[in-house]
Amino acid sequence: MTESPRELTDPAALKAFTHPLRQRILRELHRNGPATATTLAAAFGQNTGATSYHLRQLARHDFIREDPELGHGKQRWWRPTAKDIRFPRAAGQPPEVQALLARHADQGLAADLATYARFAERRAEFGEWQDAVPYSRGALTLTQEELGRFFADYLDLLNRYREQHDPDAPDSRRLLVRWVAFPDPGDG
Repeated sequence: MTESPRELTDPAALKAFTHPLRQRILRELHRNGPATATTLAAAFGQNTGATSYHLRQLARHDFIREDPELGHGKQRWWRPTAKDIRFPRAAGQPPEVQALLARHADQGLAADLATYARFAERRAEFGEWQDAVPYSRGALTLTQEELGRFFADYLDLLNRYREQHDPDAPDSRRLLVRWVAFPDPGDG
């Protein structure tokens, strides 16, 4: 069942979500499942006080939840909540929100390019999967309404495959999927 998208319109929640270390924490929890402040601190070279603080901030805005079934004593395990998080249109937002949205997009694209570069350096290690890089480059002329529908169709397709896939299927592999569109600046 498809979860309802969560649009981040609250500036405090948006600020909490877009913090770079919190983004790394969320990616780690989505990738590897529940973790503690201690395991995350070790993974990121941070102290447990820092990761604990950032986990509490993420929990405060319902991006993660404590998993009491895994905890023993003072040990607290955390898991992500929503996967389908969306952002408001920057136009018409207060300058602080516009800046947060722009910084988040820039940081996300930079992180994605760095991740792709790491894959490219190690491509031969992936065997038959080294060629699993479907790539399409094109251009469309659309209205904003059409672009909204196009993006909604893409998200529906992504979510359909996410929900229908058996993660234990043989030869199954986690793939990073990115989609971006932006207005042509007309300079080349």
